[in-house]
Amino acid sequence: MQEVLNKLNELGIKYELDEHEAVFTIEAIIKLGLNKRGMIPVNLFLRDANGKRHFLVIHDGEKHTDLKKLRDQINCTRLSFGSDERLYKHLGLTKGSVSPFGLINNINHDVELIIDSSIKNQPLLGFHPNINTATVWINYQDFIKFVIR
Repeated sequence: MQEVLNKLNELGIKYELDEHEAVFTIEAIIKLGLNKRGMIPVNLFLRDANGKRHFLVIHDGEKHTDLKKLRDQINCTRLSFGSDERLYKHLGLTKGSVSPFGLINNINHDVELIIDSSIKNQPLLGFHPNINTATVWINYQDFIKFVIR
């Protein structure tokens, strides 16, 4: 978590931090009421059928992800969820903590980021700072600043 907060500070990104009990699903986040503050996007770590391409897909938590449609849009083989081992290898994250902040650990830059238009220009987005016992709140423009750094 501290590495993420340090990078946000280094980039001059304003954020707020909420610490809470561990959450593993959007339903648990809603139960804690975190979604009342802003949008909590879903973050999916996916791989292609050959395991050669990896993706981090970010979209509105209330929207269903059609993997077949996404596959066609990105011109890819069949998509499936990446294993816990792959998630740790590529993003340094564990199950339940998937976050775009994990890109800070993707030193080979081999995870492709896909941001759904459903989160564009949201006033406030909440992401785990690579652990699921906290949520970092930032605006959309600062989120983009972080992921394209």
